[in-house]
Amino acid sequence: MPDIRRTTLANGLQVLLKEIHTAPIISSWVWYRVGSRDEPSGRTGISHWVEHMQFKGTPQFPASILDKVIAREGGVSNAFTYMDWTTYFETMPGDKIELALRLEADRMVNSTFDPEDVASERTVVISEREGSENEPLFLLGEAVQAAAFRVHPYHHEIIGDLADLKTMSRDDLYNHYRSYYAPNNAVVALAGDFETEAMLRRIRELFEPIPAGPTPPRLARPEPPMRGEHRLTVEGPGETTYLQLVHRAPAGADPDFFPLTVLDSLLAGPSSLNMFGGGGVSNKTSRLYRALVEKELAVAIGGSAITTVDPFLYTFTLTIHPQRKAEEVLMAFDDEVKRIQDEAITAEEVARAIKQARALFAYGSENITNQAFWLGHAEMFATYDWFLDYLDKLATVTPADVQRAAQSILQSQNRVVGTYIPSGTEVGHE
Repeated sequence: MPDIRRTTLANGLQVLLKEIHTAPIISSWVWYRVGSRDEPSGRTGISHWVEHMQFKGTPQFPASILDKVIAREGGVSNAFTYMDWTTYFETMPGDKIELALRLEADRMVNSTFDPEDVASERTVVISEREGSENEPLFLLGEAVQAAAFRVHPYHHEIIGDLADLKTMSRDDLYNHYRSYYAPNNAVVALAGDFETEAMLRRIRELFEPIPAGPTPPRLARPEPPMRGEHRLTVEGPGETTYLQLVHRAPAGADPDFFPLTVLDSLLAGPSSLNMFGGGGVSNKTSRLYRALVEKELAVAIGGSAITTVDPFLYTFTLTIHPQRKAEEVLMAFDDEVKRIQDEAITAEEVARAIKQARALFAYGSENITNQAFWLGHAEMFATYDWFLDYLDKLATVTPADVQRAAQSILQSQNRVVGTYIPSGTEVGHE
């Protein structure tokens, strides 16, 4: 594996560089430690809206140029806001990467937040929110997540609450940008076809003159333990009944995340830890697929274990068979959970679950864009060593570890059960 060059600039900016000379391509990512967990009531959705505003331009790169400049040079670019972070990336022909670096250094400090752009983007994010409200799994997921977190800001969706999207001001957005978009709150990660020393020199020239900001504010609102199972129903458009079960789960940097990963692979099929997904790994050998889908209780079953800064949720989503009731599917689900908690798990089954989780991880970390993604992403909830050690840590998980994870995480008093009841009306399409 290529050596990683890690540097911290004088202004606190972390830089991670990984030379890969397999193709004349470079992928450049800038990560900011800000997301929906940094949003108090009244400003939910602000991190995502600020991300939108970063595409509205600066004096040097106005929006009209920003739209086309990367694509014109043969590159692709995008941005994402999540619970714990916001990130921007460009993957370009190696000799064109200078443009991406200049653009990101510029918008770290010079985005204008023109009031007219704020007003037009308010309409965009509100319509995005309203479009999501036509989706049964968004409605169910939002209700379940809100019930699972009463205190911690993981309570609200990344898109934010409609009340806040209607009332936040241009100054709210600009102040959020100025508070969190600072070099000492950021990680720059590049992988690809470059020479490390020369690349580091250029990053210093562009980013080191940007002054460090004050330490950004953080909401310290730890969630108290759950005091029993919470059940809820959501009614809405559509024809399909869904069941979503969430259990409080360990944070990404917690050693217990590795047994959870194997438990997830064994029960529901492995979760992709990369936002770009992996694909190519079936969940048809998983216990819940065999118990629920093959027996025609559910049409589909999925699990989701994700890496977060603070303890989040392990989620199961079940699409109920049209001829079945949610309650009987839940009983069968509970029987399967009880079996994994009470009966010995074979070494062969754990080995297969680990192999599948490893395969999905490999799919999601092979190309240059994905390798650059992991350089920065792992730093958001742990360090890059987490990524480097991932496969070794997975290999040490034993059947006893998996059973212990099932017993501690999958407790009924530690969960929210949400049922989506369709009204039989058509889902509206924007």
